[in-house]
Amino acid sequence: MADAGRIKHHLRHNIWREGASIVFVGFQAQGTLGRKIVEGAKRVRIFGEEVAVAADVYTIGGLSAHADRDDLLAWAGGFRSKPGRAFVAHGEESVSLGFAGALRERFGWDADVPYPGRPIEL
Repeated sequence: MADAGRIKHHLRHNIWREGASIVFVGFQAQGTLGRKIVEGAKRVRIFGEEVAVAADVYTIGGLSAHADRDDLLAWAGGFRSKPGRAFVAHGEESVSLGFAGALRERFGWDADVPYPGRPIEL
């Protein structure tokens, strides 16, 4: 995603360099710095500064450290008793909403997708 951590420093010091290469492995979520770069942005904002993208950008698909929908549903099916509530807080909105719906339909969970700034009573 490239939105936090050391990667932002590495990008800031190399993305403007012709001849440099940036390789993204796996999915880049919508609205993230990584997604903007992968989609071909000519300029990006890093640490509040507009920076030209002159480096070559490559992606390697098919690799991920994240479980997929089926893996997560199998994990959820392993609970002896359902949790009080479940929040789907990682992923693109449409996918998160669909997954929360699957938790409700398949397991009867009280599943929801939280939104930034919206209070949640626990």
